[in-house]
Amino acid sequence: MSKYLLDTDICVYYLRGKFNMRDKVKQIGKSNCYISEITIAELTYGAVKSLNFQKHKADIVTIEHLFSIVPIYQSFAKYAEERVRLQKSGLLIPNFDLLIGTTAVVNNMTMVTNNEKHLSRINGIKIENWTKAKYNKFVTP
Repeated sequence: MSKYLLDTDICVYYLRGKFNMRDKVKQIGKSNCYISEITIAELTYGAVKSLNFQKHKADIVTIEHLFSIVPIYQSFAKYAEERVRLQKSGLLIPNFDLLIGTTAVVNNMTMVTNNEKHLSRINGIKIENWTKAKYNKFVTP
């Protein structure tokens, strides 16, 4: 079975019960779904910025227990290569997006995101957008 790297937005949809993400994860199998260390950083930033830190901190713990966390250090060379390429082409994307996306590429995972616009710029990336019925039978078209 394929391995899936869930972007931060997908984790937020999971926590909020949107797009029937819990059903999709159950169908795929939690053991086939992973998150990046960067996702934890982004979720933590959101929690600190929010008016309800304790609730969002608990959400982070939930995500950390649900999915294995993939370290980013093995993707640094690919990140640097892609950043230079994208910068030269004038299509640079945010660093955190680039780190998460290159982590998916280096680990031969399918990137699951609703941010196709940015992440599709990364060479070699495979993307599925589970907010769309095409990839998620639990979403109504």
